Amino acid sequence: MNHRIYSLHKIHSSTNFGFDAADYSRFKYGDDAVAARYGTALADGFIQEVLSKNPPTQQLVVISSPYSFIPTATFALKNHFVFRLNRWLAQNGIPVVQEAKVHRTITYKEDYGALDAEQRMSLISNDSFHIDAGFLTGKALIFLDDIKITGSHERMISKMIREYDLRNETYMLYFAELVNMDIPPTIENYLNYHEVKTIFDLDRVINGGHFIVNTRIVKYILNYEHKDFCIFIEYQSKGFINQLYDMALGNGYHTMDNYSINLNYLRNLLLDHETKLVHHGN
Repeated sequence: MNHRIYSLHKIHSSTNFGFDAADYSRFKYGDDAVAARYGTALADGFIQEVLSKNPPTQQLVVISSPYSFIPTATFALKNHFVFRLNRWLAQNGIPVVQEAKVHRTITYKEDYGALDAEQRMSLISNDSFHIDAGFLTGKALIFLDDIKITGSHERMISKMIREYDLRNETYMLYFAELVNMDIPPTIENYLNYHEVKTIFDLDRVINGGHFIVNTRIVKYILNYEHKDFCIFIEYQSKGFINQLYDMALGNGYHTMDNYSINLNYLRNLLLDHETKLVHHGN
């Protein structure tokens, strides 16, 4: 297996990342405008540094970071990466990309960015990744993720590749990569929460005109202290509340005790709304 790693930004410093920490934080909570910039920049860098020097001779398949039902923030980045890459491929007479999904079987409540390398590997090793290996035969694979901190996700992808005996040419692509191992992995938490100190900071993203739901924001909202959660929900649109509830069910969060109080509140809120609509219709 030919395995190559490419990252757009190499993090050497805990204060200078090569990108804006505030932007990154908004991206992680669903700001698609930032995702568009990141995905486009990653595609441009990958084209310039890799593909333009060695044009692909096989069909390219782009694969976002693993998820169950709710996409990760990387999924939004992936969309714009594909848009940009397809333009270059089409202009050069090369087939545009196909896409595939890595399915994961476990969703967890822990905040991954707050864990050290050992804790991350312990947590994620309980998961299992699945992919349609037959679809990938004879194709070059591009696995995308937003940031590489300890490499635990990459090791799980590599494990999946071995288990499926995939012989494909493979690229592991990251918007950013921590290369200074003197910086603790919790730097990811600093980036994630840079612009989100409380649940009320999410308003700027959700109502900013470029919101796209992802796993992180759903977990963050559902895990929040109930009193503030109720105040926050009071000011959200019915469309957002419905989306939040449906996404939570899709990921099985209704089976997790940590989310039960807030999810029950959402369910009752939506039931009350439906009852009022029925009565009003009569």
